[in-house]
Amino acid sequence: MLKIGFDNQKYLVTQSEQIQKRIAQFGGKLYLEFGGKLFDDFHASRVLPGFQPDSKMRMLQQLKDDVEVVIAINASDIEKNKIRGDLGITYDDDVLRLIDTFRALGLYVGSVVLTRYNGQASANAFLKRLTLLGIRCYRHYPIAGYPSDIPHIVSDEGLGQNEYIETSRPLVVVTAPGPGSGKMATCLSQLYHDHKRGITSGYAKFETFPVWNLPLKHPVNLAYEAATADLDDVNMIDPYHLDAYGTTAVNYNRDVEIFPVLNTIFERIYGSSPYQSPTDMGVNMVGNCIIDDEACREASRLEILRRYYTACVEKVQGKNDGEPIRRLELLMRKASVTPDICPAVSAALLKAETTGAPAGAMVLNDGRVVLGRTSDTLGAASAMLLNALKALGGIEDHYKLISAQVLEPICDLKTQYLCHRNPRLHTDEVLLALTISALTNPLAEMAKKQLPNLKGCEAHFTVILSEEDLKLLRRLGINVSCQPHYETKKLFHK
Repeated sequence: MLKIGFDNQKYLVTQSEQIQKRIAQFGGKLYLEFGGKLFDDFHASRVLPGFQPDSKMRMLQQLKDDVEVVIAINASDIEKNKIRGDLGITYDDDVLRLIDTFRALGLYVGSVVLTRYNGQASANAFLKRLTLLGIRCYRHYPIAGYPSDIPHIVSDEGLGQNEYIETSRPLVVVTAPGPGSGKMATCLSQLYHDHKRGITSGYAKFETFPVWNLPLKHPVNLAYEAATADLDDVNMIDPYHLDAYGTTAVNYNRDVEIFPVLNTIFERIYGSSPYQSPTDMGVNMVGNCIIDDEACREASRLEILRRYYTACVEKVQGKNDGEPIRRLELLMRKASVTPDICPAVSAALLKAETTGAPAGAMVLNDGRVVLGRTSDTLGAASAMLLNALKALGGIEDHYKLISAQVLEPICDLKTQYLCHRNPRLHTDEVLLALTISALTNPLAEMAKKQLPNLKGCEAHFTVILSEEDLKLLRRLGINVSCQPHYETKKLFHK
């Protein structure tokens, strides 16, 4: 059975309480910089089994009467038409998506701030669009010498030139479509303007990873480094925390490097800094809610292995230069990770070797391994998916879930009418065929009902899957990795 290593309900309660304490510490007004993903945090749910991907949103919903959301977007990112890699949409479109999502969950979105605004044409068009939609907008400008020229930054010509964001609630959550959007600078600007207006307010940071009260080389923290292997983030002991309190805490290099600057800015604004270390600035309670350390260690090692395979695939696709692979290999050695920790890897490779066809394997949550290989009508992912549903439903292997009368016309449709060269069904097409078959086939209906039981299973494939298959398997909650090889030697793969 899938091991639960994290108490999600305890997290919702303790995290809310910690944020409320920090609001009270600053007299009832807190700007909370939200790093990482506010919702759909699947990395956290993979390395902390039991953590729900929407936990942060649910936590904020408990405080919703006190919460106001401010979304920051870098005007230069709008000009560059920057894309969110995981969603395939531009940052400005993602701002609209975020607003819709927050509102649907009953959270108040107060405004959008364009950071590093310098009159860019695309930024002006977006400002006009937001204004027509009834959304309050503000502009924050580039500051010469940021973040090192502190006398200039903390002045009317620095932070003082920014438009003051009018907020009305005690907890102002500052979030963004992605990194480099200016969340921290937005918070600092607000602190400066509040101080000039005689308003008492404070700043805190909410980052899930690295987990400050786990060891530096704990697999959960190493998995965070694996997730950011394409960046320059490195976990490290917080030297300021060690010096101030005599205890070790884990942070990452960017926060440690910027802390002296932030500390001086706080001193300029407040007269004295409220924090002794970058770890002090955080409010994250994740480490206090781990209930099975070994389960989290095991899950994190698997995540590191998946990140390694993903980086290898991305190198083949021309998305990286190989440096992330070298970093991940080092992390694998630190965490004692080899392909052997995932039985699906060796099972898939053996199946491909014995059949001469691309193959996949999945480890079910009860430990059983199911296989699938490419055939004339099904790809490896589709075959494996059907076999997994059979196994979960207790259906014997020789029974057909989808009859030839259903499969063959779909394959003909793809090649004769939709101009596909490959007649084989993708996983989404197989599930549609299974649903149709379920109308007359009780076994197909039984198999379809097993779909929720795929969540958390580990799958590995001997070839790079199509985007359609990857998205479908991930939507089902299956953790997927692939060998860095295409099924064919074609140059163009779609």
